[in-house]
Amino acid sequence: MVRRKINFMCLQETKWTGEKAKELDNSGFKLWYTGKIRSRNGVGIIVDKEWKKDVVDVRRVGDRIIVLKLVVGQDTFNVISGYTPQVGLAEHFKVKFWEDLEGVLLDIPQGEKVFLGGDLNGHVGSVARGFEGVHGGFGLGEMNGEGKSILEFSEALDLSIANTWFKKREEHLITYKSGGTYSHIDFFLIRKSDRKYCLNCKVIPGESLTTQHRVLVMDVRIRDRAKRRSPLLAPRIKWWHLKETLGESRGFGPRGKESWWWNENVQSKVRVKKER
Repeated sequence: MVRRKINFMCLQETKWTGEKAKELDNSGFKLWYTGKIRSRNGVGIIVDKEWKKDVVDVRRVGDRIIVLKLVVGQDTFNVISGYTPQVGLAEHFKVKFWEDLEGVLLDIPQGEKVFLGGDLNGHVGSVARGFEGVHGGFGLGEMNGEGKSILEFSEALDLSIANTWFKKREEHLITYKSGGTYSHIDFFLIRKSDRKYCLNCKVIPGESLTTQHRVLVMDVRIRDRAKRRSPLLAPRIKWWHLKETLGESRGFGPRGKESWWWNENVQSKVRVKKER
């Protein structure tokens, strides 16, 4: 996370038990997780040292869904880690997961942002096929039944699959690879109205947390956080009332004709305008 400058990491199939939070060694990062049985399932979210203080609420739903709510400036957003039952499990397990996730999302006010990172165990296909607005048209392979469930769920809740909206080489789309088998089963879901904040989403082929799953990264712009990081007197362009002459200020407003911008060039332009 440090080397790649990742602020949040959504984890699935952690196999940790309990509903806990803990600091990670001396890194300053903090982990929230939930799990029932050590041999299967479990999800978690790791938050870096800069953002962990903004977490105001944690919600755990069984051992497949965890939600962190953060307040940053004027914005509230929810980071969700989800793990869909894999192919082969009984249908009622899958139905329960989607019902639980629907309940979580319906409880989040419309004005709050949603970023859901999950191993959703479905193939949404390489093209939209009637799910325009949900699927961006840059997927991988053929859609299967589980993938159709992802698309239908997203359509019903006004979500968009972030990693289908950016044209990438195949290697930057593959999230799972084992021998000669590869697929696209890990996704980031965001609200359609928040898609403008998503700058990029891709797989990093050289990074992996296990021997099979690759790291999927999404870049998101958070305006209030960017402002908080800026130095108090950071240089910025000041427009004021000058249409032809620009200058760089370090945080001070206009100070009359003795100001830095009231130079000979500006004075000559003002005289010309007065003489017209």
